[in-house]
Amino acid sequence: MLRTLFGALVLLLSASCLTAQADYKFYDPNTGEWVTYRPSPEQAGKLAKREYRRKVVSYSGSEAPGTIVVDTKARYLYHVMGHGKAMRYGIGVGRDGFTWKGSQKITRMAKWPGWTPPPEMIARERQKGRKLPAHMPGGPQNPLGARALYLGNTIYRIHGTNEDWSIGHAVSSGCIRMFNEDVEHLYEQVSVGTVVKVL
Repeated sequence: MLRTLFGALVLLLSASCLTAQADYKFYDPNTGEWVTYRPSPEQAGKLAKREYRRKVVSYSGSEAPGTIVVDTKARYLYHVMGHGKAMRYGIGVGRDGFTWKGSQKITRMAKWPGWTPPPEMIARERQKGRKLPAHMPGGPQNPLGARALYLGNTIYRIHGTNEDWSIGHAVSSGCIRMFNEDVEHLYEQVSVGTVVKVL
């Protein structure tokens, strides 16, 4: 039964993957034309890892060191280090109709968290003819990935993902997604009480 639920969820996530991935173009010198193609999820994940790799960057914001700043438009999360620097991570953000902004604090942190879809998400997916599990235990196939940082009393989290292709895109239901290795890195730098500003 649990295997069937996992299989159904993987199919659901794969289906959403195909509609959300970006098309890419390259110039073919043999034909003199631009060619459009859609990479596989694995290829798109490799492209995302190259484009959105973690790095220290200059940062001119006024936030105190330790603050997390989420720039949903640019698809980057900044962990402010002070002295004009921040660690920058690539992220995936909420799709149209699921974006939000504001300031929250991390209220809970979890390694390999279980996932309990909120009732409104279960209802939304049911209307589309899809059934979500009431709960999925943590692990590599779990949509929350390797770590989760819970934000205030909201349903939102900063979490990992098993869909690397989604980083750089607006595909979630409002949560902030990160590469698993990046959310593990961030998890070690922050604590409960850390301020998170979503722009």
